[in-house]
Amino acid sequence: MSYIPNTDADRAAMLEVVGLGSVEDLFHDVPEGFRFPRLELPAPLSELELMRELAAQAGRNAAGPGTACFLGAGAYRHFVPAVVDALVSRSEFATAYTPYQPEISQGTLQAIFEYQTMIARLTGMEAANASHYDGATAVAEAVVMALNVGQRRRTGVVLAPGLHPHYRGVLRTYTQGMGLSFAGEDVLSGAGAIGEEVASLAKLCGPATVCLVVQSPDFLGRVIEPAAMKSLADAAHAAGALLVVAANPIALGLLEPPGSSGADLVVGEGQPLGNALSFGGPYLGFFAFRREHIRRSSGRIAGETTDRDGRRGYVFTLNTREQHIRREKATSNICTNQSLNALAAAVYLAAMGPRGLRRVAELCWHKAHYAAARIAELPGFSVWSRGFFHEFAVRCPVPPGLINDRLRDRGIIGGYDLGADHPSLENHLLLCCTEMATREDIDELVAALREVVHA
Repeated sequence: MSYIPNTDADRAAMLEVVGLGSVEDLFHDVPEGFRFPRLELPAPLSELELMRELAAQAGRNAAGPGTACFLGAGAYRHFVPAVVDALVSRSEFATAYTPYQPEISQGTLQAIFEYQTMIARLTGMEAANASHYDGATAVAEAVVMALNVGQRRRTGVVLAPGLHPHYRGVLRTYTQGMGLSFAGEDVLSGAGAIGEEVASLAKLCGPATVCLVVQSPDFLGRVIEPAAMKSLADAAHAAGALLVVAANPIALGLLEPPGSSGADLVVGEGQPLGNALSFGGPYLGFFAFRREHIRRSSGRIAGETTDRDGRRGYVFTLNTREQHIRREKATSNICTNQSLNALAAAVYLAAMGPRGLRRVAELCWHKAHYAAARIAELPGFSVWSRGFFHEFAVRCPVPPGLINDRLRDRGIIGGYDLGADHPSLENHLLLCCTEMATREDIDELVAALREVVHA
């Protein structure tokens, strides 16, 4: 039961204001048969019985350590060192609520500061904020930030066709009513190489363009080479626009950071950094940018300072609480950051270090290319993606849904069916290999694919 401190007089006054005679009248538009349905709930259980029931339900999920998983598409299964959970589970970090009182929140603020520092170094940017809800939100906030940098004089947004479809959807939801126009999503290369798309996207940048948004590695696994990224940055800047790059943080342990190639904002999903899949969240969006745009940044920024006694301390800086109640004039609608998830990312990055992160990225790259080479040998299968990191699209001789059903029967989580998001890639399966995939797992996948075709 929940307690709502409204008296009968309070309810009567509120109903009078809206012109209704009873609480039931509030639900007038709901068909009568559905207004107050009887809930056929099972009988109460003891704690022991309830835990047994929950364990049985959880056991139905094919996600345990012994399950081979080749599904990525934006959320990735990586090894999480024990130190991550050990630290983020401490009582000091039990809440992610915004620490508005720095004098009693130095630990949380320092953790956020360290997280920002590592994200800035990883992306090759000059500054980063205290995290967004997820990668899709970070992309949307980057476009809003670009609009604010341009003082909303431009309304054109160029989106690469390889940008995650969910990111595109969230971006449109975020910016509906702003009068933006979108271009570039229809230039997907039929050959799987990304070079043609880069050239087409550069040509789309014009006087009305506020930003160009690309992803590398993109939704189809393909990497934009530094020279190509530099050409995109040059094209965007020549048109007076900003270049926004959505990146995979694990890949940045191996690949040249977008900041080195002229990107103005580098954003993405931070889930691979010490955060488990958890059936969809909570995740965190990382958000890095050039110092010149720092006052246009959404979210929060933790800074290092000294108190009157010369002691080091941490505070929120360049940010007033007023910005969160300024409605359409606010730089963001982000009111709570994902600090607990960001803490996990910071612990993971600190534990792995530059060499460890690079090693994870190398394992992902080598295992994915080994898997692609083995699958390409199978009759009827062909690898579509070119120049990929740890994810690649495969053309299949039978529908991907059928393949995934057969793989599930063998205890293997298959890939992502690309047909719904890219009609030109019907019968294509997006497969992913992280460091968690063993050679035996990959060989078993190849054997299973061979059997599916001949079944």
